[in-house]
Amino acid sequence: MDNQNDWALETLAIRTGHKRTAEAEHSEAIFPTSSYVFGSAAEAAARFSGEEPGNIYSRLSNPTVRYFEERLAMMEGGDSCVATSSGMAAIMAVMIGLLKAGDHIVCSRSIFGTTTVFLNNFIAKFGVDISFVNLTDLDDWQNALQSNTRLLFAETPSNPLSDVVDIKALADIAHQNDSLLVIDNCFCTPVLQRPLDLGADIVVHSATKYLDGQGRCLGGAVVGDSEIVGKEVFGVLRSGGVAMSPFNAWVFLKGLETLSLRMKAHSASALELAQWLEQHEAIERVYFTGLESHPQHALIKQQQSDWGGIVSFEVKGGKQAGWRVVDNTQMISITANLGDAKTTITHPATTTHGRLTPEQRTESGISDGLIRVAVGLENIDDIKADLERGLLA
Repeated sequence: MDNQNDWALETLAIRTGHKRTAEAEHSEAIFPTSSYVFGSAAEAAARFSGEEPGNIYSRLSNPTVRYFEERLAMMEGGDSCVATSSGMAAIMAVMIGLLKAGDHIVCSRSIFGTTTVFLNNFIAKFGVDISFVNLTDLDDWQNALQSNTRLLFAETPSNPLSDVVDIKALADIAHQNDSLLVIDNCFCTPVLQRPLDLGADIVVHSATKYLDGQGRCLGGAVVGDSEIVGKEVFGVLRSGGVAMSPFNAWVFLKGLETLSLRMKAHSASALELAQWLEQHEAIERVYFTGLESHPQHALIKQQQSDWGGIVSFEVKGGKQAGWRVVDNTQMISITANLGDAKTTITHPATTTHGRLTPEQRTESGISDGLIRVAVGLENIDDIKADLERGLLA
């Protein structure tokens, strides 16, 4: 359709990507096939050589997965999307596809704990040097650059403290050094933030989180241009096999249709919860992008359209008090996942960031009393009441 570029994001999330088959289905079809039939030996040869477009094998392409890729690329404002088997597979595909021995990357310290472990334990052993810096300190990023720096990697807002970096400014720093800027947009999704519009080169997602929205499937995605993402990152998928399943892609397609509504609802409830927690006598500090007390509140209003659904807070009394809050919940789910319609709660120091050393956790601001709540779609008063049990215990 010629007018797709004029559509609002909510319309893109519902109407793009899908090309109806001869069955004229209204909802996207699931293609649970491993391979595809060619009309002739010549056609098969042309497909495999890349001379002719078309399906070859579902590790490389699948119609349902392609629907998801095209839709998310449109929503993020990118030319190409590569869907993967998980969010970590998306990050792995970027790193393996773009880096070689002797390269250097600069990465925020304020990232998902598994990402830190993956970089230190696996990417580093293949001869890639890694420098970790303070997410919010642009001078720290600038000073860490080297002549062999290939890319900069950041989550913004960060997990779990919701620190934010100025994406435009960081993109300028990267590009002045002929480096790429990769942004993990998991917390915001394209509904609340579009990093490519702000100068980033690549966006990565854990589709498992908000893109799904109901905690049903694992998946990831990389969005960017047709050369770097469409060829170099896709090459990892083609040979490495970290492909998204057709069924999972179909689930994510259905999730995208309601993403805008859900993100606005998550944001509204999270703001109310954060404001309530900030006044609670048992709380030391609240970390939430929507609070005026957030040190980067002005920047957040510039580059995000809403706050997101993640509220973290430090409980007075350290680990014992933090665990007490978690264990006294009756409705909220004790799980490290986020982005679900169901509110979830976790103790980052012993779960998502548990494999980091104590020194690494301290550098990342992960205290023993820190709790992360991914605010769901239940009634906000019920969420408050469930947390109150542990806060007053």
